[in-house]
This record gives sequence, structure tokens and C-alpha cells, in this order.
Amino acid sequence: MNIADRCTYLLNLVNELNMHWPQNRTINIVCHGHSVPSGYFATPMVDTFNAYPHLIHKGLKERFPFAVINVIVTGVGGETSELGLKRFKNEVLCHKPDIITIDYGLNDRSMGLERAEAFWSSMIEQSLEENIKLLLFTPTMDIGGVMTENITDLKLHADLIRKLAMKYEVGLVDSYAAFGNYIKKEGELSDLLSWGNHPNSKGHELVRNEFLRWFPLVY
Repeated sequence: MNIADRCTYLLNLVNELNMHWPQNRTINIVCHGHSVPSGYFATPMVDTFNAYPHLIHKGLKERFPFAVINVIVTGVGGETSELGLKRFKNEVLCHKPDIITIDYGLNDRSMGLERAEAFWSSMIEQSLEENIKLLLFTPTMDIGGVMTENITDLKLHADLIRKLAMKYEVGLVDSYAAFGNYIKKEGELSDLLSWGNHPNSKGHELVRNEFLRWFPLVY
């Protein structure tokens, strides 16, 4: 088992995104998760237009100018995947999405790996039953993880999400690795944060860039 192939996993959707009127249709993307996709910066400030759901919407429209795209945010600040699962059918699947993104790694540290795996697996399996494409997001980093041993927990949850992407052969947006690469090559984690556990616009741009790698240009 492997993570889905970036060049082919969303190729059918990419082809649809390239269609012109009247052959095109509306493509729905649902971003599910906690405060990060919800757009929380320095709590209680919500900076919707600098958060990655809006940035990926804008990035996709720049790449696919003829497409009609809805990016629907179903994130709830402070939530874990346990509560996200409870809302999944009525608040996520109801939108008939073409793609679902799931981002709960930061908050799931409070429940441990075994319970988190069960909740993520249920959401993944419900999506696959409906033939919906999935992009699983590893967590963005937070300052608490750097200052305490929680960094180990965050890494373990990132590893769990990678394992789930491999098990179910779905897509992976490795935000954790993108943050790590930035720190190794360019600067400090503080460059990417607006709050102790929330990315700033630069951090969200890193996530956006990883997401867009799943949408190859087709000519």
C-alpha cells in the first residue's frame, strides 16, 4: 500500500476543472477540521482570507480559470476528530464533495493515537464509500510542541496520518514536513505562526503550496 500518486490521483478532476462552459460543472471541496482550516489566527481573530481554504480556492482559480469551484469550510475551533466524526455525515457528506480535506492532528494529541486512528478511519471509510477523493493533512507545527515534549506527540500524529494515507491509498498534504523543511532551510518556526498554535499567512501559504501539488497542469 502506498500514498496515492500525485500525478494521477486527481487527474479526472483536473480534466473536469479544465472544461469550459457548457461542459463544465461545479466542483465542491470541503475543508474539515479544527481552528486552522477555520481561519483562526491570534484567537479570537478569524482571518478567513489568509487561511489555506481561501488560498487554495484562489490558487485553483488561477490555475483553472474556466472552473466553477466551491470551497466549503466545515472546521470548528477547538474540535478533535471525535467531534468531527459526529458532524461528518450531516455537515460534510451532505455537500456531495468531490474532495474532502481532513485536518485534526494538532488537537488530537489530547486523545492519543489509538482513538484518533479510529475516528480518522471512520471518516475516511465513509468518504471512500461515496467515491470521494481525500487529502489528509498532517498538522502544522505549534510553539508548544517546540517548547515541550509535545513535539514528540505532534510528530507521532503526523506519522499516523501518513500511515492512514498509505493504508487507504489516498492523498496526503504533509504540512508538518513543509514546516520542518522551512525551519531547516530558511528560518524560525515563529516566522510561520500568528499565535502559539495557529499559523500566520506565511504558514498557511506553505500548506496551500503542498495542496496545489496535487493538481498537475494538463495540456
